[in-house]
Amino acid sequence: MNSESSQVQVFFDPVSPYAWLAFKQIGALRAAGLVVDCRPVLFAGLLNAHGQKGPAEIPAKRAYVFGDVLRVAAQKGYAFKGPPSHPFNPLRALRMCIAIDRADERLKFAQALLEGCWELGEDLSERQTLERIAERCGLDGPQLNAAAERPEIKARLMEATAAAIKAGVFGVPTFCFKGELFWGGDRMETLLWRLRHPGREDELLQDFLMRGASAQR
Repeated sequence: MNSESSQVQVFFDPVSPYAWLAFKQIGALRAAGLVVDCRPVLFAGLLNAHGQKGPAEIPAKRAYVFGDVLRVAAQKGYAFKGPPSHPFNPLRALRMCIAIDRADERLKFAQALLEGCWELGEDLSERQTLERIAERCGLDGPQLNAAAERPEIKARLMEATAAAIKAGVFGVPTFCFKGELFWGGDRMETLLWRLRHPGREDELLQDFLMRGASAQR
């Protein structure tokens, strides 16, 4: 496969614990010969565009999500602390991430953000914390922090979120391979299966989506 045909875009926001779980397994995509293109997006923007509430805004769902995440973390042997508060404001972290032009460095920083938040309990809304995380990746933390204030970087994140919405992305993490979306931290296996079985469900899916609704709430 050439680099374009083997590329998978990974849309993420560090506010999602499922993004953390997904990024712990990102090596499976590389092992399959896929090139990972990390795409920071604002989860709140996706929710607003699609008229949804976030899991943390629904008490029963919030309790379920974190119970589920803790079970998966225990099953996989991952350390878990979680952030000091949740939801938190991820804007600066996302802007610093999207300011990184090199794809490999952007992915490394994204992974460090997620690990810092969910494994180390770091506060991603604090400037100094974000600088330390950047420097752990061999990046210039103060420079990235300054970049996060620039109008063009703020616009870059807004444009990336708008592009994700246009592509049909409604949650994080979402993997996009050749225009097809796979939503959720547990969908990498489905993506890898699809890689081996291209197009098998396309006709059936289109047939089903053409069926009308017989009830509305």
